[in-house]
Amino acid sequence: MRRSLLVLAIVILGTGCQRFTVRTQSRVAFDGPVETRVSADMPPVSPSAGRVRPVVVQSAPAGSGRVAVVDVDGLILNTPFVGPLSVGENPVALFREKLDAIECEGGTRAVVLRINSPGGGVAACAAMRRDLERFKERTKLPVVACLMDLAAGGAYHLASAADLVVAEPATVTGGLGIILNLFNLKDLMAQFNVIPQSIKAGELVDIGTSARPLKPAEQELLQAMADDFHKQIMADVARSRPKLNAQNVFDGRIMTGKQALERGLVDRLGDLDEAIQEAAMLGHPGATCVKPEVVLYRRKNDPATTVYAITANIPLQGAGILPNLPGLDRSKLPTFLSVWQPELTMEKLGGK
Repeated sequence: MRRSLLVLAIVILGTGCQRFTVRTQSRVAFDGPVETRVSADMPPVSPSAGRVRPVVVQSAPAGSGRVAVVDVDGLILNTPFVGPLSVGENPVALFREKLDAIECEGGTRAVVLRINSPGGGVAACAAMRRDLERFKERTKLPVVACLMDLAAGGAYHLASAADLVVAEPATVTGGLGIILNLFNLKDLMAQFNVIPQSIKAGELVDIGTSARPLKPAEQELLQAMADDFHKQIMADVARSRPKLNAQNVFDGRIMTGKQALERGLVDRLGDLDEAIQEAAMLGHPGATCVKPEVVLYRRKNDPATTVYAITANIPLQGAGILPNLPGLDRSKLPTFLSVWQPELTMEKLGGK
């Protein structure tokens, strides 16, 4: 019996989140009656499930117009969150696909960008922001960003491109800085008799390695890159938020939704329902009250019944299944991050 269970566990690990059938002709004898049931439902969320399609989560009378909710949840990395024991897909690619679907299908009056994310890779967040700006330019649709529990770093960088930013009083936002997590594991490696023997051409080709401390010239080079990325984010946010009070905004601090409103990062306080209503009004100029049809864009195996529905995009390896030591997985991280990351072992959320 134990051997059968072990085989079943290995099959589950090997297939990841795919549906499978196990058939066996093994016979197991027991002294007494045994009643048991084994059930596993781990539907994959991936492009193999077909293109995204609109799923109505709030119906409305005909002719009321449609508001599309585009959800951005979790760590933003330009990498697929798939593999054994993982579910989800590349958030950058999925975001672009949803915008393209809204544009191609037509009928949408406004878009709500629902964000619940600590941020992510500098380049990934910048790419999503560019996609949103070009989408707005092509479609002329109003976009309202709704900041949920968390919208920090690159996630706010993305949100700031919206026409209106709404946050709840308890929203945590800000974190507009750049971070590159590097670790010096030289002494730790020596304890296990791990001695690097690098052969390199190019003095700085191994810059940032965990096998030795940073040299002053290397630290200066990396700092200059971080400053450059920071200036790009500052320029983008300032361009989108002309009423921004830039004092104590770009030093990486986090703040509440109310504090963000006082600094000009947010236009008003409200919840997701209010953000949807704001978007509907922007999509119907002159109207006094609009009850729109609300849709989320989902693949056929990804259900949604309310505006709060979330697509699974979490690598289960980060749930304590495997141990993690900061620095050992450094090669699996993107380089520069615009993210609120107080916990260094958050690197496991990269899903690799």
